[in-house]
Amino acid sequence: MTTPLHGLFGGRLPKLAMFDLDGTLVDSVPDLAAAVDRMLVQLGRAPAGIERVRLWIGNGAPVLVRRALAGDLCHDGVDAAEAEAALALFMQAYADSHGLTRVYPGVVETLDWLREREVALALITNKPARFLPELLADKGLDGYFRWIVGGDTLPQQKPDPAALFWVMERAGVAAEEALFVGDSRNDVLAAKAAGVACVALSYGYNHGRPIAEEGPALVLDALSGLVDSTPAAALV
Repeated sequence: MTTPLHGLFGGRLPKLAMFDLDGTLVDSVPDLAAAVDRMLVQLGRAPAGIERVRLWIGNGAPVLVRRALAGDLCHDGVDAAEAEAALALFMQAYADSHGLTRVYPGVVETLDWLREREVALALITNKPARFLPELLADKGLDGYFRWIVGGDTLPQQKPDPAALFWVMERAGVAAEEALFVGDSRNDVLAAKAAGVACVALSYGYNHGRPIAEEGPALVLDALSGLVDSTPAAALV
């Protein structure tokens, strides 16, 4: 069976598939928004609400907190000490906040399909690493990924390609044999900087902008479209 994935790699499968987490494999906005709002209320501020928090996700917890304090994507004027104190409150609030997070349809089936065909799998996210083991286990996604890189595992975060290079080096896989799947501008930029083919999901968190504008190799409306012979997909 020929799939869009085969089409990206000249009729073959990649040797390595790397995935973003939030907005790609799981919808974590409800829990992130709840933690942000709890933090804001503790600081005597009005809650932001889920739709605003959705626009702020994608650059890791410290930036999310600064955006919440600023009430905007631009957070240059936020005081560093205030942001540090707020981040501690957010991390405490989010530590127990995975109950509302949901795995997107088609994710488990796609990961199973790739694993059965011996495609090595990795997870690269800007979410702090401390939250990943419990979250992945709770959502049934533990055990799939040989390599896991959190937002504080390396000095750099996406859109820097360092994490992609780190995984490819350990996997012994060249860039032309690797795939990155994400949902945001940061993911597309990181993949392009690493020389890796990028597939993007239309349903994720890209600060309110269509992900097709970022120029990934392929846009999908569901992750299962990656391995489905008749997906809802569009070459960009």
